[in-house]
Amino acid sequence: MNEPATEAIETFKRWAAAFNARDADAMVAEMHFPHMRLAGTEFQTWTTSEDFHGAQPSMTEMLQEEGWHTTVTKSIEAVQAGPEKVHLVIRQSRQRADGTEYNGFDTLWVFTKIEGRWGVQFRSSFLANAVQAVGADKLGF
Repeated sequence: MNEPATEAIETFKRWAAAFNARDADAMVAEMHFPHMRLAGTEFQTWTTSEDFHGAQPSMTEMLQEEGWHTTVTKSIEAVQAGPEKVHLVIRQSRQRADGTEYNGFDTLWVFTKIEGRWGVQFRSSFLANAVQAVGADKLGF
């Protein structure tokens, strides 16, 4: 695996650990802004890290309402990689406290290297549930 792909995967792993800890500061540290997510056919954009921070309390509440305990990464593959951009295809598993999966999904993450730092800047997934499909109004932007 080439160095950009390895760096993007390590960045993703730190972001995923922060997501599971619901640590918005640590998630933001692994992101670039503006940051976009394609949920279904709807784009969601966080222009600044403050926008992303503002959405996290609602996101955490919705995750808890659906019975979420953790998200487990089942697989990661770098499908395209260059010196300043990497595309990762990831298989995720949303799980309850007892370890049962209630939602498995594939997702594409695009990492960019800006000013010498790797960060995720775009995500698109096939996750189909309330948390993924909510509109901008529910996530505070």
